[in-house]
Amino acid sequence: MSGRIPQNFIDEVLDRLDIIDVVGSRIDLRKSGKNYSACCPFHDEKTPSFSVSPDKQFYYCFGCGAGGNAISFVIDFDKTTFPEAVENLSRSIGLEMPPEISNSGLCSSFKNSLYDINKDADLFYRSNLRHPKDAREAVGYLKMRGLSGETARNFGIGFALPGWNNILKNLGKDEKKKQHLRDVGLLIDRNEEDKFYDRFRNRIMFPIRDARGRTIGFGGRVLSDEKPKYLNSPETPLFQKGRELYGLYEANQRIRDIENLIVVEGYMDVAVLSENDIHNAVATLGTAVTIEHLNKIFRYTSEVIFCFDGDEAGRKAAGRALETSLPVMTDGRSAKFMFLPEGEDPDSIVQKIGSKKFLELVASAAPLSQFLFESLSSQCDYSTIDGKSKLSKLVVPLINKMPIGAFKTLMIRTLCEKTSLEENELLTLAESEKNNDKFLSDRNKYTGIPDVYFGESSKQTEYQHQDQNKPNYRSAKVTKNHYSIKKSIKVPAVHTLIALLANKPELEKYLPKNEDFLNWEIADSNILSNLTKVIRENPSYTLNHIMGYMRGIGDKKQAENFTNIVAGGLFRPLKNNIGDDEKEFKEILARLLRNSFAKMEPLDLFDYLDSKENIDDHSIKALNRAWLNLSKEQNNEQMRVLYDRIIKKPRIP
Repeated sequence: MSGRIPQNFIDEVLDRLDIIDVVGSRIDLRKSGKNYSACCPFHDEKTPSFSVSPDKQFYYCFGCGAGGNAISFVIDFDKTTFPEAVENLSRSIGLEMPPEISNSGLCSSFKNSLYDINKDADLFYRSNLRHPKDAREAVGYLKMRGLSGETARNFGIGFALPGWNNILKNLGKDEKKKQHLRDVGLLIDRNEEDKFYDRFRNRIMFPIRDARGRTIGFGGRVLSDEKPKYLNSPETPLFQKGRELYGLYEANQRIRDIENLIVVEGYMDVAVLSENDIHNAVATLGTAVTIEHLNKIFRYTSEVIFCFDGDEAGRKAAGRALETSLPVMTDGRSAKFMFLPEGEDPDSIVQKIGSKKFLELVASAAPLSQFLFESLSSQCDYSTIDGKSKLSKLVVPLINKMPIGAFKTLMIRTLCEKTSLEENELLTLAESEKNNDKFLSDRNKYTGIPDVYFGESSKQTEYQHQDQNKPNYRSAKVTKNHYSIKKSIKVPAVHTLIALLANKPELEKYLPKNEDFLNWEIADSNILSNLTKVIRENPSYTLNHIMGYMRGIGDKKQAENFTNIVAGGLFRPLKNNIGDDEKEFKEILARLLRNSFAKMEPLDLFDYLDSKENIDDHSIKALNRAWLNLSKEQNNEQMRVLYDRIIKKPRIP
C-alpha cells in the first residue's frame, strides 16, 4: 500500500453506516430489547449469544468473544483485509476510495482495468473448452483425470489453445489492451521491439481467484509430459503467489464453517478432491508454504492439514512447513501432517481408495507436536544422556519460535518429560544458547487460560474491580434459580477504566496530562495510554470511531484486546455500579495512581504533584516518603520550596 487510508475517510464511512444494516445483510438479526441478537456466525451454537448495539454501533459474542464495529464484522465475516473491508463498505454507501490508496499503490481505475482484462481472459479460456476441434484433446484429458463438466464449471477451468497469439488476437485489440495483458502477465515481450506472444499455450487453465471471486492470475497445466508441467502467472500488481492459495475461494463458497483446510501441491489435486466431495482442499502455487499463506488460512479455519508425499522430499517439505507454522501457532490453532504412500498424490489416491478412506487418512494426520518430536527423536537415543541433550538442542530453537500461550507451555513440558529436565533447568540452559537469550523467558508472563470474557447474553454477569497488584484471577459465585444465573467475575481495574473511557470519552479530562505517566507497569496499561492519545487528538470521537482507529492504525492484537475489554462494560453490568460512571472512574484512577506512587522516583513524584491543582492525603503521604528518599544533593533549598508549594495546595476530601 502506498499509504494508509486517511482516518477522516474511515470516520466518514463509519458515520454513514448503520451496523444493523451491515450485520443484518449477512445474518438474521432479531430485536432483543434495545439491542439485536442472533446465533453467532463465528462459532457453532444453538442459543443466541451474539448481540449488536445500534446505539454504540458495536457487536459482541458472549460465547466466543468476537466483537467490534461494522468494519471489524466485515473483516471477520467476509474473511477479508482491513483496506478491502473499508473499500467494500464505502462502495455500499456510494463513497469512492481515495484514488491514491490501494493494496498495490495503484489508483483504483488502473487496478480495475487489470481485473477486467483477467475476467475477459478467464471467459475466453472457458469458451475454448467448447471449441469442437481444438479442445477435443483437452476435454479428453480432463475426463481421463476424473473431472466432470460440473466440477470444471465450478472451478472455471478453461483451455489455452495451441498457437502463439490467441490471447493477443482476441483481447489485445488496441495498445491499451495490449499493455494491460502485459501488466497481468498474459503476454510476453519478444526480443523484437513491439512484438508479443501468449504466455499460456496448449494448457489446461485454472483461474486463481481472490476472496471476492475476482480472477487475479492463472495456472496452466500441460496435456503431456512437457516441462514445465505447471506454469503460473508472474508476479503482478494483482497477484503474488507467496500470498495466494488456489481453491480457497471455492472452498469458502461451498462450506460456510470450514472445519479444516487440507494443503496440497497442485491445482488438479484440489479439483479432483472436490469431484470426490472433499471441498476443503487448497494448493500453494509452486512455492513452499509461507507465513502469509498460513495467516490467510487461519482467517477461514482454526486447523490446517498439510498433505505431503511420503518420500524423503515430502518429509523435508513437511519439516519446512512445520518451521513456518510455529510462529503463528497461537492457542486454538492446530496444524497436522499427513503423508501419502510413495508415488501417490491426492488426486490419484482418492480415486483409488475413495473419499471415505481418504478422509480416514486425513483424520489420522499427526498433530504438529507429535510430528515435531517424532521427526527429531529419530535422530536421538532417549535412553542416553547424550541423546536427551541432543534432543533439547534441536527442539529448543523451534519452541522458541512459538508465541506465548498454553500450546507453547505444553510443548515445553513435553520436552522436559522427554529429557528428564525440570522446567527451570530448561530455562537456564536455553538462556545460555547463542541467539536464544530470551527463549522461554516470556513463559512467566503466561498464567493459564487467556483472560477472555465468558457467559451468554441470556445470563447476567456481574463484574467486580480487581486490585491490579494482585494475581489475575476470577472469583465465580454462581446462584441458580429458574430464571437467571449470576456470576461474579474479577476484572482488572485498568480494564474498567478502558471500558468507561471508551464509552464516555469525556472522562479523559480526569487522566494525567502527561501521557507518559500512563505507562504503568501493569497489563494493558498501554491500551489505556493509546486510547487516551486517540481521544485527545480527536475529541469528537465516539466508540465507533475509536474502534475504526484502533483496527486501522493500531496493532491488530491490541485492537482485539480492546474490543474484549470494551464489550464487558458495554453489554454487561458492573457489580455495585449505580450508574455514576464519573465517580467510579475517578475512584479507580485514584487507586491506580496511589499504587504507582511507590514506583516513582522522588523527583518525578515531586514534578507530578506540583502539576496537580489539588492533592489528597495519599499524595501527602507519598510526598513525605519521597522527601525522605531524596539524596543529599537533592535535599536542597529549591526542593524545600517545591515541597512547601505542594503541601499548600487545596486538599481533596
